[in-house]
Amino acid sequence: MSENVQTKASPEEIENVIGELEQYRQRIVDDSLEMAKKAKIPKKEAMKHLEGHPEIAKIDAALAQLRSPQEDLPSPSTVQ
Repeated sequence: MSENVQTKASPEEIENVIGELEQYRQRIVDDSLEMAKKAKIPKKEAMKHLEGHPEIAKIDAALAQLRSPQEDLPSPSTVQ
């Protein structure tokens, strides 16, 4: 039904997305640490749990992909 069309994003768009993902990641960390504090869970233990947080893993993978060199992105001529 829907066609998967990729277009080359400008460096500014990529930087905006990176910034938004970093803010989202930090919000997850901050919220989790605040909840851990209320539950009287040590920060060290809370940070250990955050290492395995699935949403943080997705964000980190997306950030790594976005930060990779631009040559890795498909050029408009190869996208059909």
